[in-house]
Order: sequence, then C-alpha cells, then structure tokens
Amino acid sequence: MKIRAFCETDYQNVLEIYSGSKLDELRFEKKTFELLPLESDEKRLSALKESEIFVYEDGNVLGYGAIFEAEIRALFVCPSARGKGIGKAILEFLLSQINGRATLFVAKTNYPAKELYKTYGFEVSDEFLTDYNGQPVFANKMIRESGKQ
Repeated sequence: MKIRAFCETDYQNVLEIYSGSKLDELRFEKKTFELLPLESDEKRLSALKESEIFVYEDGNVLGYGAIFEAEIRALFVCPSARGKGIGKAILEFLLSQINGRATLFVAKTNYPAKELYKTYGFEVSDEFLTDYNGQPVFANKMIRESGKQ
C-alpha cells in the first residue's frame, strides 16, 4: 500500500470512488440528494483539477485526496475499503504536505468526518449556506492551526 501522486490513468478510478462516496457525506441531511457525477460537476471538477491529487493504492486505487495551497479539497475512500484506516492515512499524508494552517470544508451534518477532523486538531470556524446539485446545504469551514494534532 502506498500514497502516490495522481496520474491520468487514475482518472476513472477517482470518478468511480467519488460516485460511490459523495452522497455519503450528505446522508444525515433531512432531504434526499441526487448524485451529480464529478465529470458533470464543473465547479468541483475544476477545483479538483487545479489541486495536487494523491491516490491511496493497494493493488487498486482505494481512495484519494487533494490539496490546493493549504486547503484540503477532497478526501474520499471507496465504500468497500472503509474502516481500514485509509481515510486517516490519506488525511495524515495531506497534512504532511501543508505548512502552517490547514483548512477544509465539510457538510455541517457530516458528523463522522467532522469527528475525524477534530481528532487531528481541526475546529469549526464558520458555517455557511452552499449547494450541492442545486439543493441548499449548510457547510462548515474547519481550520487546523500549524503544529496541532
């Protein structure tokens, strides 16, 4: 198993992991969301493409993460590979690539992810209204000061 830089041959795997995982972050919302595939989501795809992307591979690509400057823009694990520490490994790797304060954005109701981030020193700094596939969603900005964990 290793975390390595994304290459173009990983693109289909990233799309599949995103499609299998994206709606999980919204599962605690009171409404139902329809998946907007990453390749059709101009805003999120553009943000991903301008980021540094890293994949977790163990024979197959099982997860990926992305950073842009000091912002973690993506962290997704294949649903069948969850519970094995892959998300933590990717998060730790991404944090090792960021000097100083790190930020990320997460759905306000994504309690499992927020708890994971809190164990790594992140704190909620803001709440705001955004949208996913045309549906309004409250989100949190989380910040981790440098040197925290």
